[in-house]
Amino acid sequence: MEKKKVLVTGVIPEQGLQNLQEKCDVTYSDGEPYSRKWILDNISEYEGLLLMGTKGDKELIDAASKLKVIAVNAVGFDHVDIEYAKEKGIVVANAPQGVRVPTAEMTIALLLATVRRLHEYDSIVRSGDWVDVSEQKYMGMSLQGKTLGIFGMGRIGSTVGKFAQALGMKVIYNDAHRLTEDLEKELDVKYVKFEELVENSDVITLHAPALLTTVGVFNSNVFSKMKNTAYIVNAARGALINQSDLVEALENHDIAGAGLDVFETEPDIPESLRKLENVIMSPHAGTGTLEARIDIAAEASNNIISVLENGKATNMVNNVDKYM
Repeated sequence: MEKKKVLVTGVIPEQGLQNLQEKCDVTYSDGEPYSRKWILDNISEYEGLLLMGTKGDKELIDAASKLKVIAVNAVGFDHVDIEYAKEKGIVVANAPQGVRVPTAEMTIALLLATVRRLHEYDSIVRSGDWVDVSEQKYMGMSLQGKTLGIFGMGRIGSTVGKFAQALGMKVIYNDAHRLTEDLEKELDVKYVKFEELVENSDVITLHAPALLTTVGVFNSNVFSKMKNTAYIVNAARGALINQSDLVEALENHDIAGAGLDVFETEPDIPESLRKLENVIMSPHAGTGTLEARIDIAAEASNNIISVLENGKATNMVNNVDKYM
């Protein structure tokens, strides 16, 4: 039987593609990723698409006349027009499990680095200078006994909560969909309204998707209601934070600091943000470990195999009822 053709658009650890390569005819570049033009010119040959590094928009979908499944190499799928794909009978699937632990690890790394002011300390020592942290103005904040406010209590948020509890933090959360009472007890977390989360948290971490209801939700109005000793950490979606408002809040010390792995304008980060000492940044590296990228690629690959070979959609995000 002739194997189904699958295109992989980004640079992905080949170890994560082994199952896909065994079962399908895979086009993959282990060097430079394919250009957008090349993808548009050739996508009509493929029934499966493992998407990374380009948008799954209307233009791409219209060019993909044989396509049955788009598997994003991530948990986020806001770069794919899922409704238009649904109209065309194309399944869109994500990879939520592979990203869970590494993204939670990055969140905790940013949290610790932010509240312990590691960016500032590192800059001081590298410059050949030294400070006496017996002086209060150079002290950071301990996490034990502090309150973590989690915005978005899904897989990643729940994992961050567990990690934070190991550091002695109390966890409150806000989500559009409240957890069951049993699950709240199991996770030892308390649901609060958004306003209470903002006003009572010592650190807020973000784990929500970028939706019409969440884009820009953290803005000047919210920053003004946070404790001026509080921190915000974002390893989810840059669009959740109004970036210019955040810069102003950090400049004016309306909040104590921020840890950012994602940005509203990435990869173009404004100098006004880059020059601040009370923010630590990383280049959207939440899943940037070899183990994580292999797991994510394998999960995305299995989504494609599931649709093309078994007629079943795994991790489907656009509710296509008839796709074969």
